[in-house]
Amino acid sequence: MAKICVIGSSSMDLVVTSPKRPGAGETVLGESFKTVPGGKGANQAVAAARLGAEVTMIGRVGDDHFGKAILDNFKANSVNTRYVEPVTDIESGTAHIILAEGDNSIVVVKGANDEVTPAYVDKAADAIRSADIVLIQQEIPEETVVHVSALCAESGTPLLLNPAPARSVPEEVISNAAYITPNEHETAVLFEGVTPAEALRKYPNKLFITEGSKGVRYFDGEQEILVPAYKVEVVDTTGAGDTFNAAFAVALAEGKPLQESIRFANRAASLSVTKFGAQGGMPARREVEESL
Repeated sequence: MAKICVIGSSSMDLVVTSPKRPGAGETVLGESFKTVPGGKGANQAVAAARLGAEVTMIGRVGDDHFGKAILDNFKANSVNTRYVEPVTDIESGTAHIILAEGDNSIVVVKGANDEVTPAYVDKAADAIRSADIVLIQQEIPEETVVHVSALCAESGTPLLLNPAPARSVPEEVISNAAYITPNEHETAVLFEGVTPAEALRKYPNKLFITEGSKGVRYFDGEQEILVPAYKVEVVDTTGAGDTFNAAFAVALAEGKPLQESIRFANRAASLSVTKFGAQGGMPARREVEESL
């Protein structure tokens, strides 16, 4: 069983569905409202666990109702929460999501996720060193991402960096990461002034650009390769990228070749968008294997 350590955010998603996305100063009537567990780190942890990995989550929640619900959800999905400590007097992170016109718009309030500090991560150093792969995102402090990349480099643990939400990343983090998975917007921020093709050639078999319904593009050292996505009827795209990253990490940790790992991840991500909620559609291992 693959051992995966996820370092990142946990939040509660407050999701509104609407036929139309409001413009500035505009009020529209929505269709529904739901509260569901989310956060990029939590999403990736749950997705990896459903795909059969042994998952340890490193993160923080608030000492509030949302925090308890997030912890209960981790336990229900067999995610190890030893390193998910509640923070007193700080609210749990929240994501405010509008589903409209076939896509999503999201505002994230980090809350307790800002307490995922380098010192806090050091408490879980043994879990990081013993993992087959570490997953990290950018809804936690930048200095923590830098610190984790150094820990992984020292221990020889592969690090998969999902650079979302988009912000510039220090060169040492890019150097220390084994895999980097930006979407097209994040690629433009990460490699400012460089075309995607140039960035791919600079980081062969390390940089994997996710292009939504087109698929995933990378450079294998000789040629640029696009691994196509699977066509499905989309219900909710929230969490698709998190499902891809988790499935990619699981496949890599199990020793699958790159293209096979990407196909596995693309299939998992395609299944995830056929149901409501970031975690609602995340598939079990059996579902992915049967649909490949």
